[in-house]
Amino acid sequence: MSIVATLLVACALVFIAACTPQETAPPSVSSESLSQRTPRPTFTALANTPSPSAAETGSTPSAGVDPAQPSTEPSATPEAPSTPIVKPMQMASPEYGMQAFLWWRPEVASRDLQVISDAGFVWVKVNFGWREIELEKGGYDWSHTDSIVSMANAEGLDIIARIDYQPEWAGGGYPTSGPPDDPQDLADFLSALATRYAGRIRAYQIWNEPNLGREWGGQTPDPGAYVKLLKLAYDAVKAADPHAMVISAGMSPTGTWDEQTRPDDWYVESMYIAMGGSSEGYFDVLGAHGAGYLSPPETDPATVEADPALGGHRSMAFRRVEDLRAIMVKYGDENKQIALLEFGWTSDPRPESPYHWHAVSEETKAEYLVRAYQYARDKWSPWIGVMSLIYVADPDWTPDNEQYWWAITEPGYPTFVPRPAYLALQAMAK
Repeated sequence: MSIVATLLVACALVFIAACTPQETAPPSVSSESLSQRTPRPTFTALANTPSPSAAETGSTPSAGVDPAQPSTEPSATPEAPSTPIVKPMQMASPEYGMQAFLWWRPEVASRDLQVISDAGFVWVKVNFGWREIELEKGGYDWSHTDSIVSMANAEGLDIIARIDYQPEWAGGGYPTSGPPDDPQDLADFLSALATRYAGRIRAYQIWNEPNLGREWGGQTPDPGAYVKLLKLAYDAVKAADPHAMVISAGMSPTGTWDEQTRPDDWYVESMYIAMGGSSEGYFDVLGAHGAGYLSPPETDPATVEADPALGGHRSMAFRRVEDLRAIMVKYGDENKQIALLEFGWTSDPRPESPYHWHAVSEETKAEYLVRAYQYARDKWSPWIGVMSLIYVADPDWTPDNEQYWWAITEPGYPTFVPRPAYLALQAMAK
């Protein structure tokens, strides 16, 4: 074959290859595809440290992934990393939030914050374990919190920082949920935290479910002692960041009275009594929890109370929040809002689980969560603020974890698998 003929054949082959359609793989939902839609902040991976239990942080480090190591020389100077932003104290009614577990794995935190944002939600609730930050009195490891706050700010999400789990040096052993020996130690910690993140953390939740002994160091719940802790915490946060919200702890919805438990409505009213009848100077927003148990969100608590199959107590209705609202109004707090810090429905199928009796299907969970937001928008405005549902799943949860069945996403990383609830909430009008 001549040189000219050879060149003509080669050109023809190139032309055919250029015109032939190329087969492509179907798109998948993964952390990589999520990150391609929005530029992600980057930060340095951190070294290894012993991990606390999942109860302490709400998350655990995965095998082969190094969580952060506390600094050998803890910082004593709480310097703010960037320019603060001032937001109004009054929230829209409602605002939309999810709880996520961001502590141990920065790559998961980055993905999950975008998962929240992609659903059209504007708040993330995250645990800030005191014992993981203030390693000794006045010595702080800010490595985790700096990363989490920076990523959430970059995603445009407001933060609720749940504050509890006192350090051993402050009197906290195990269980870790007890109050510190000296409440001023918590106030000092919050002063440093709120100074460092002024304008960057919008709200601080002070403790969690202190109406349960297991959340109060195994002690009998004590509203008076909690109110003293809350007052010092409020003053410390406000002195450092006057525009930050202080939210009181959400109570576990319950009608039980024993050595380890107090009913949530009794506890909230006892708080008002301990505050001298006024919450001024104690909190900006009342925290509440609102599990729906077996009933749709619109169900009247009186209906639940009258039906043993639904739980037989008003606290087992999503609308239990209205009982707490009535207490606020009784004590002159009609102008303050409620933050629903935890709510949801479980799909737990395990016969041995204490939650199995009120399990619903994943499809019903999706429907009820959407209807809960719709009910709140129609009936609770303007007094309902942020409603933070549970949960974006920790990637290491297994079906043996109770929280696994409340989640709206499947555990796992890097692939993101939404459950029906996530997709329904993403499509929901907001």
